[in-house]
Amino acid sequence: MINLDLPDLETTARIARALAPLLRAGDVIALEGDLGAGKTAFARFVIQALGVEDEVPSPTFTLVQTYPVEGRDFEAVWHVDLYRIEGPDEIDELGMDEAFDAGVTLIEWPGRMGARLPADRLSIGLSLVEDRRSMTLSGGPSWTGRLQQIGDQSS
Repeated sequence: MINLDLPDLETTARIARALAPLLRAGDVIALEGDLGAGKTAFARFVIQALGVEDEVPSPTFTLVQTYPVEGRDFEAVWHVDLYRIEGPDEIDELGMDEAFDAGVTLIEWPGRMGARLPADRLSIGLSLVEDRRSMTLSGGPSWTGRLQQIGDQSS
């Protein structure tokens, strides 16, 4: 597990830029934290670091936004916001199996997936306490070496 302070948005962006080149087809990033903790901002920075130049809005109302990515072993990054999902059964309608197989998926409010959330994922906890932001990263087996790289590059 890696714990990082986020004194400003540039630090958050730097961590996203360290993560982006390490992403592979099938990766799932679970973004956890309260409202306003910075989940959407971090997802936006990752998507932009993957070369997406389009506007990256919050998918709160659309639930899913996909962005084509070039020059990688995956064709798209999926940005998913499950805040308005009431239970894991609604996940089937979003087509996330395709994302889990061939894309990279950034999921806000991943707890709404219940047992359907892949075990081998990168979990990023974002918190805001008394105007101090912080991030905790932990990952499944495929993330062991990559987590250390993120920590090394974000210092």
